[in-house]
Amino acid sequence: MNLHEYQAKQLFARYGLPAPVGYACTTPREAEEAASKIGAGPWVVKCQVHAGGRGKAGGVKVVNSKEDIRAFAENWLGKRLVTYQTDANGQPVNQILVEAATDIAKELYLGAVVDRSSRRVVFMASTEGGVEIEKVAEETPHLIHKVALDPLTGPMPYQG
Repeated sequence: MNLHEYQAKQLFARYGLPAPVGYACTTPREAEEAASKIGAGPWVVKCQVHAGGRGKAGGVKVVNSKEDIRAFAENWLGKRLVTYQTDANGQPVNQILVEAATDIAKELYLGAVVDRSSRRVVFMASTEGGVEIEKVAEETPHLIHKVALDPLTGPMPYQG
């Protein structure tokens, strides 16, 4: 299952986890209207693709005006974003997320992957954030905590 960032944040909000107010948009006009719904800037605009490395590829930007939001949307919607996690063709950008910019006091990376070799779901957590989690994994793997769940038994009490 692949979720876009905006879909994951909708799930977070549904279950009471904090997430900034944001809207997935398919046109530059929708993007400007989203900024109006959110209120005063700054805002963050993000290409919605199933790949990491969006920021380094220009697919994430902090903006201060609705004109900048429109320009970002016009530049990316209908195009392809190439990151270090995509092939040379990249991923299609059909939506952009417009959300309120927030001051981040502390960042927590949470992830879940299917480990094919162990045939388990592995949950990962790190206080080192998620912007460059691959770099954290390579240089300081001990800072990523992992828990593997057996799909037949589910989470055990000792796994908290």
